[in-house]
Amino acid sequence: MTGEEPITTTKDADHLAKSTSGGKVRRALGLSFLNTVFGKIGTLLTGILLARVLVPEDFGVFAVALVALGALLAINELGVSLALVRWPGDPREIAPTVTTISIASSGLLYALCWFAAPAFSEALGAPDATGVVRLLCLSVLIDGATAAAAQFTNREFRQGARLAVDMSNLVLTTGVTVALALADHGAWSLAWGRLVGNALSAILLFRLVALWPKPGFDRRQARELMTFGLPLAGASLLVFAMLNVHFVITGSLLGAVALGLYLQAFNLSSWPVNMFSVVIRRVSLAAFARVQDSPAEREALLARFTTLLMAGALPVCALLGLLALPTVTTLYGHNWAGSAAALQFLVVLAIVRVVTELAYDYLVALNLPSRTMWLQAGWLVVLVALLPLGAMWDGIRGVSAMHALIAVFLVLPAYTLAVTRTGVRLRVLLAAVARPALGCALLAAVVLVVRWLTEPSVLQLLLGAGLGGAVYLAVVWPLRNLVKHLG
Repeated sequence: MTGEEPITTTKDADHLAKSTSGGKVRRALGLSFLNTVFGKIGTLLTGILLARVLVPEDFGVFAVALVALGALLAINELGVSLALVRWPGDPREIAPTVTTISIASSGLLYALCWFAAPAFSEALGAPDATGVVRLLCLSVLIDGATAAAAQFTNREFRQGARLAVDMSNLVLTTGVTVALALADHGAWSLAWGRLVGNALSAILLFRLVALWPKPGFDRRQARELMTFGLPLAGASLLVFAMLNVHFVITGSLLGAVALGLYLQAFNLSSWPVNMFSVVIRRVSLAAFARVQDSPAEREALLARFTTLLMAGALPVCALLGLLALPTVTTLYGHNWAGSAAALQFLVVLAIVRVVTELAYDYLVALNLPSRTMWLQAGWLVVLVALLPLGAMWDGIRGVSAMHALIAVFLVLPAYTLAVTRTGVRLRVLLAAVARPALGCALLAAVVLVVRWLTEPSVLQLLLGAGLGGAVYLAVVWPLRNLVKHLG
């Protein structure tokens, strides 16, 4: 153990056990999954339309703004809002202090962004992105104001409210973005759409959870919150850097067009992460916290979550990777065919991300945030050293291939070791992924036969996904009732 002092006591686990039943976890998972499915389908349809209206350079400019926003969001509110999920007693007691810290930090970060935007955009090979960066990063102010309300919904498993907020955001963002894109506003349409959707959905969130931002400050609470939050903010910043350093390297070494192609590939590869990992993470931290004092229960819960994640993410990643070219050209058109070279490797990274994000929540629930920080730091150092070599070797395909190799041979073993050191048995984890892995192997065999018999086309995509998916489903069908055993 690291000797870190927890912000909570065993009373926290008792409180969560009383207030949270297995049925509540299952309902939250169901609503979270529904939310994610609707959201990603809408995002996919919007992306397909925008890819046929905008050009790769527009997406490259927007990618620069996304990197800037991601950096700010990673350290915004200094990680203190997560304490609302674990706080013993009523989280509204600390909400004013959390809100004050969040709003103050977001204001300072945006001021820094405003002045740094020109140099940042120039460094990433897209000097025209300065205005888009400044506009999109206004979202960090919204994030600071909503930090307490958003975490309150996670603590109370209020995924119904989250569903209403996210769907409203999707509709507004899509409407504004498409309208501006059709009016030939390029990358600005993406930034304005995101900003308007975030602003109006924030108001809806405040209304639904009845937790409007009311700043206040308690010095004792602030010390506890900062002690808990700063390691998490550091780890989040490292996570951001790890997931975005490839954009920086691609943009600076290969230019805005290559960055646009790479961004599209990364967005597609992130579908399994967004569809499955995000769903689980909205309830996993609170669920792990509920059983943190019972090694047997937390091991069993981790195994169930792992099986559930792998059962959904593995086949999607396999299909995206094996059918990368027909997927890209069918969805986005032949102008984006270059994205397929990166997509086939980035799906490997996506699988590792799904696993490590679950491990991250597990370690945080056990109050071991410094372990996650060291893991992310090591990951980042290796990426900074090796990804430029991949870019110089084979462009965006080289970057993605190097990313996948590092994830599989360094990051995955490191996270596995960190989790097993808490008492989780390796054989339990291997057993948790056995059936999904077997189904995925059979799926891959079927798809490879389809690829051998057909040319890259819509037909190949439909045959590969249909036949491979049917074989996979036959293998994993016995896992269909797994969610019932999460409580």
